[in-house]
Amino acid sequence: MTNSYFGLVEQTFNFPQEGLQLKDGYLQFNGLDIKALIDKYGTPMKLTYLPKIGMQINKAKQMFATAFKKHKYEGTYNYCYCTKSSHFSFVVEEALRHDIHLETSFAYDIEIIKKLYEKRKITKDIFIICNGFKQKSYTRRIAQLINGGFKNVIPVLDNKEELQAYRKSIKEPFKLGIRVAAEEEPTFPFYTSRLGIRAKDILEFYVDNIEGYEDKFQLKMLHIFLNKGIKDDIYYWSELNKVINLYCQLKKICPELDSINIGGGFPIKHSLAFEYDYQFMINEIVSNIKAACKRNKVPMPNIFTEFGSFTVGESMAHIYSVISQKTQNEREIWYMIDSSFITTLPDTWGIGEKFLMLPINKWDQEYQRVVLGGITCDSHDYYDSEEHINEVFLPKVVGDEPLYVGFFHTGAYQDQISGYGGIKHCLIPSPKHIIVEHDKNGKLIDWVYAKEQSAQSMLKILGYIK
Repeated sequence: MTNSYFGLVEQTFNFPQEGLQLKDGYLQFNGLDIKALIDKYGTPMKLTYLPKIGMQINKAKQMFATAFKKHKYEGTYNYCYCTKSSHFSFVVEEALRHDIHLETSFAYDIEIIKKLYEKRKITKDIFIICNGFKQKSYTRRIAQLINGGFKNVIPVLDNKEELQAYRKSIKEPFKLGIRVAAEEEPTFPFYTSRLGIRAKDILEFYVDNIEGYEDKFQLKMLHIFLNKGIKDDIYYWSELNKVINLYCQLKKICPELDSINIGGGFPIKHSLAFEYDYQFMINEIVSNIKAACKRNKVPMPNIFTEFGSFTVGESMAHIYSVISQKTQNEREIWYMIDSSFITTLPDTWGIGEKFLMLPINKWDQEYQRVVLGGITCDSHDYYDSEEHINEVFLPKVVGDEPLYVGFFHTGAYQDQISGYGGIKHCLIPSPKHIIVEHDKNGKLIDWVYAKEQSAQSMLKILGYIK
C-alpha cells in the first residue's frame, strides 16, 4: 500500500537501518522484540539495552586505531566515559567492562569512584579526569583520591585559583590538566566559554605557577570541549588547532606535558536521515595533531576523549501508548500519550531536541500528520516535529490494538535533567525502567530496574505520609 506508513518511510529513507528493523509488522530495537516487552511490562516504559554501550566504545576504539595506523601516529588513545551523561551503576559498570577510563564533573562523582573501587570494578591505575568548576567539597575529594594512591587522577584546572587547593592538601606528586576556554560560536550571547582559562593566559600561568614545581605537580594535559560538538566546519577546526598549537608551544618548555583531551561531542542518530562520517573526522583530528607536532618538532601527544552521549545515548528507548486522539481544528490532530515529554524527555521541552521517533506497530496503516501531546496540564508538553522535517507523521489509529510509539537513542542526560524519582510536574510518575543485558552465559535477559513511581512515594516526599 503506497499510502502506508511503511511506504512513507521506505520512499524517504534507507530502511531498515542498523538497530532498527521490522519483523512480523513490529519494529525491533537492536534485535529486541519490543512488542513482547510491551506485552510483558506495559507502557510507559524506559528500555535500556546494555550491549549497545560496549558496541559504541569498541567502535570508537577501532576507528582511532585505524587512524593511528594510517597516519603512523606515535601517541596512545584513551577512551573516557563522562559520568554526567548517565550515572547509573548498570551503565558505568557496563562501560568499565570495555577497558575505559572515567571523567567526573562534581564532588559526588568521587563517591561513585570510591564505590567502584570497593566493588573491584576499577583499580587505582585508572585515569580519572576531573572537570568542572570545583568547590571545596570537590577539590577535597580529589585530594583524598590522590593521597589514597589513585596515581592517574588528573584535576583539570578550570581557573587559576584552583591550583592552590591542591598545593595545600595533596601530599604526593600529582598530575594536572588545564582546560582551555573556547571561543563560542557567533550565535551565542557571549564570546568566550565560562569554563577554563583563556588561551592567551596559559603560558604565563604555567611559567609563574607550575614551572619549577615539577617535584610536586606536573602539567600533563590540555583539555578542550566545544558545545557544538565535533563537526566538520571552520569553527571546530579553528578552535581545535588553537589548542594543538598551544600544546606545541607549551611542550617546548614543559617536557612533562604529554596529552591532549578533545572532550566529547560525537553526535548520535536522532533521525533516519542521520549521516556522519566518524572515521573521516577521527582521521582529520589525528592528522591535524600530527602535522602541527611535526612542524614544531615536538613529540605527538596521547589523545583522550570523553564521550558521554556517544557511549550511552543509543542504548535507550522510551516507549509510550497513544491513549486518545483529539481533533482540535481542521488542521491539528493530537495523539495523547500515556506519559509526559516534560518529565521523561526534558530535552524536547528545554532545548527543542529531536529524538528518533517511530511507531512500534501499524506500519501497514495509512499515515497522517499529528502532534503528540503529553498528559500534563502544561501547554508546552508536546512534540510536533522531527529533526529532518517540521512535521510528525504516524499511522492512523485503527483496530483494537493501541498505537505504540518509541523514542529511540534517549539514554544520555534525560534522567539527570528531569531528576530520577522525586516529584515531577503534575505528579506524573516516572515510568518503569527495563534493563536488557547478557547474562554470564551470553543469553539476553530482561529485568525490572525500577517499577513505575507510586503515589505513596510522592506523598511521602511531599510530607503527607510520615
